[in-house]
Amino acid sequence: MSDTTGQQASQQQPTPPPDRSPREPDRPGGGILMGRPFGVPIYVTPTWFLIAALITWLFGDQLDGVLPELGFTRYLVAFSFAVAFYASVLVHELAHTLVALRYRLGVRRIQLQFFGGVSEIEKEAETPGKEFWLAFVGPLLSLVLGGLCWLLTLTVRLETVPGVLLAGLMVANLVVAVFNLLPGLPLDGGRMLRAVVWGITKRPMSGTLAAAWTGRMLAVLVLFGLPMFAAARGGSARSAGDSLLDAALAAVLAVVIWNGAGNAVRNARLKEALPGLTVRSLTRRAVSVAADTPVGEALRRAREAQAGAVVVADANGTPIALVKEAAVLRVPEHRRPWIAAGALARSLEPGLTLTADLDGEQLLAALRTTPASEYLVLEADGTLYGVLAVADVERRLSAALTRR
Repeated sequence: MSDTTGQQASQQQPTPPPDRSPREPDRPGGGILMGRPFGVPIYVTPTWFLIAALITWLFGDQLDGVLPELGFTRYLVAFSFAVAFYASVLVHELAHTLVALRYRLGVRRIQLQFFGGVSEIEKEAETPGKEFWLAFVGPLLSLVLGGLCWLLTLTVRLETVPGVLLAGLMVANLVVAVFNLLPGLPLDGGRMLRAVVWGITKRPMSGTLAAAWTGRMLAVLVLFGLPMFAAARGGSARSAGDSLLDAALAAVLAVVIWNGAGNAVRNARLKEALPGLTVRSLTRRAVSVAADTPVGEALRRAREAQAGAVVVADANGTPIALVKEAAVLRVPEHRRPWIAAGALARSLEPGLTLTADLDGEQLLAALRTTPASEYLVLEADGTLYGVLAVADVERRLSAALTRR
């Protein structure tokens, strides 16, 4: 099972890390690095070994009935099938990657994990047509692989190891293709549905909402329908353990689909909100004080000026530090007349000064580059405009993400 994801981590971090900066956390590669085809790193996560072991066990038991002469060697054959199957999944993801690179969308990495693969695409397609083909090419390649495996089965005996492996890969690729074509996010079929609705309505958000709700309905269907289908297909021969395994896998898969659909909506709402995320609209008015000014006095001046921030300036009036709001709140009110504002300030390091004209993705990129709780905002001519508090950015993004 596969899905493709846009970048959305660098543009969609609604909840920053504890330092209250919206910087995307530094993530490790995400597992074992297997290579960099086309310059895109491929990682195998530890969860892959769990699913590989499960496939080896289940497929090995099936081989015992088809090729009993293999003995315990059947588990080696079954593991070979697991590796070959995920190689097919990798081809599926590489198809997404090549189209994304062709459209100059960029691909951060490919991960092979428990429920298949994920291509982390850095940007979203600009048109519904590109979105459709970006999503469709993965299932298309899986169908092609399934067809090739079927053709190869015509050249071998099915009751041999090559015949069993080819037949298994044919079925597996067809299942991957059909499952991914289901019209619900985060599956490829959901992205195709999103592209169609987007093309009809001319609104990307309408397409996302339609595909996301379809994905949620699909999650419910998988949760209840998959165990029922397996029970009906297996009949009375199925054990209680088999039924429990089916229910557990269906529950995990349903959760993955449900959460993926919800994340797609959040990502789309964030992207829709980005154009309105401007430094000018979020910046607080600030007052300048000397470093030795008591905190209580600095706050009094800020209240009189109806300002929401305090800047420490040198003798020439040039800002040199930003008083941290969190630090001020930790000081009891009766202690504020005895503590200098400079003691609660952060020096203006490189990256802590922003221009008032920043907005959208450029603003978020600037905040991620130098994490902080406050930033000095200057006009193009260098005059003080105010202070941007990350808390205000968070509130604006949270409001956009929770909007119904």
